[in-house]
Amino acid sequence: MLTNQEAAILRLRRSKRVWPFKTPLTNHIRVIRGINMDTGDVLASLGVEGATAAAHALSLPAEAYGNDAQLEVMWAMKAYNHAEVYFNLISSVDPKFLKLTKSDDMIYTKFREDFPDFDIKILDAELLKSPEAKEKWRPFCNHFEHLVEDFNYGTLLRLDCEKDYTEENTIFATRIQFFAIEIARNREGYNSVVYNTSAKTKRQKKEQS
Repeated sequence: MLTNQEAAILRLRRSKRVWPFKTPLTNHIRVIRGINMDTGDVLASLGVEGATAAAHALSLPAEAYGNDAQLEVMWAMKAYNHAEVYFNLISSVDPKFLKLTKSDDMIYTKFREDFPDFDIKILDAELLKSPEAKEKWRPFCNHFEHLVEDFNYGTLLRLDCEKDYTEENTIFATRIQFFAIEIARNREGYNSVVYNTSAKTKRQKKEQS
């Protein structure tokens, strides 16, 4: 029986657009079950030197891991945990009031200057991943190299802002792309659907109890 985390990784592994690794999924599941802990616990178990090395490795783009199964699983766990925490956050707090980084204003302003007509409600993966799109995004991303920590770190991004992270609704992006799009979604009210739906469900459950 797969845990929720393992099932999520299985879904992501099946989607080549978000999983850049070559190692078979069975390797990832075996390692996850072997350690049976979250990313922080894994790092703690490695000791000071090992944790420092692992933390540095996790700051690299996912493609840099090659076929190291343990690092791949740690990256997957960190990315999945980040996605889970973020979705729970916008489900619990009105996104219009969220501040994701200390540079939110700068990120949002620069994003809308460079991409004034970019549709953030339902993303077109080609506008993020095609060779032409990558060329257009590169100057924007590099602008924040020294302003946003791990700006090019691999992160999971939802295509449709009104839906949760699923295999069909998830794409692999850089951290600064995630921040740019999610900050815009929060400020422009697109993520409010998630919050309002969650609040409505909680009210209904409370009324029925």
